[in-house]
Parts: sequence; C-alpha cells; structure tokens
Amino acid sequence: MKNDDKIKKEGTVTESLPDGFFRVKIDEDDSEVLAHLAGKLRIYKIKILAGDRVTVEMTPYDKKRGRIIFRKK
Repeated sequence: MKNDDKIKKEGTVTESLPDGFFRVKIDEDDSEVLAHLAGKLRIYKIKILAGDRVTVEMTPYDKKRGRIIFRKK
C-alpha cells in the first residue's frame, strides 16, 4: 500500500487496553477507533495515557482500526 492511500486523522485517547492497544476518539466524526502503537513508538518506549492527543493512521479498507504514529505535546 502506498503512503498516499493511508488516511491520517487526529484524536484523543479514551482508554488504554492490554497489549499496547488503545481506544481513540476521532475529532472529525466522533467515531472510535481501535489503535495499536507504531514501531518507533514501541521501540523508544513512548508512553501514551488516556487524554493524550495522537495522530492515527488508517487504511481505506477498515475505518475501525488504525495505528498511532504520533503523540502531540
């Protein structure tokens, strides 16, 4: 899949789940996405807590799942 096909949206983490999964509420359409941490966030042990602002990357095929690629400051 090319980088042009991926959808990037911003949201807020609402819940932390086991095994590095998170529930993220997307700002634009008030939907919730099940997201996991991207590789660099996991490698450098970036902590994500409920209430953090994040950027989520999704595919056009499944809008209910994604991966967290950036944590806002």
